[in-house]
Amino acid sequence: MQARIQYAFKEWAAVCQALASAQQSVILRKGGIHEGRDGFRIDHAEFWLYPTEFHQEPSVLAEQGITHLEQARLQQPAMGSIAIQHYVTIDEVVEIRDESLLPRLAGLHVWSASTIQARFHYRNPLLFALLVRIYSLPQPVLLPESAHFAGCRSWVDLETELATDDLVPVLTAEEHSHHMADLRRALSGAVGS
Repeated sequence: MQARIQYAFKEWAAVCQALASAQQSVILRKGGIHEGRDGFRIDHAEFWLYPTEFHQEPSVLAEQGITHLEQARLQQPAMGSIAIQHYVTIDEVVEIRDESLLPRLAGLHVWSASTIQARFHYRNPLLFALLVRIYSLPQPVLLPESAHFAGCRSWVDLETELATDDLVPVLTAEEHSHHMADLRRALSGAVGS
């Protein structure tokens, strides 16, 4: 793990809450419109989670995701601030090119089946599954929101590097290993990278 890092990954606040509460160990991503024709790329193997409300609606979440959305809204900082508290390391990246694998992921993430289908088919049939481990700071770091962070993009550079020395894993090594095994079983047949 890097000692200090300034890269952050924008993700729905409900998904960040599911990751932070150990209910989910996968990030499913297609990419933002600012990422060009080539779409989403894994720019960093470690990064902070940047919770966002952008495009987030209860209708795009599975039933268990609604609870995470409500919790995320209760914990949302004052307007004009962003709370950075969770850190991600990627264990593996899997390209899902076979639509028949999508139902196997049910229960392993908080999106609705129709949302995952729509993301898979947007532009070209493909979805990235990032198998991740989540770490947490004891207290969030509050940063001012900036126009620099705006828009439909996956990656943002924070204005300052944040130290990782106080991070604690959300899951024990054994629990994390079980989550990874479940995800790899669900995704067997997909392309790993």
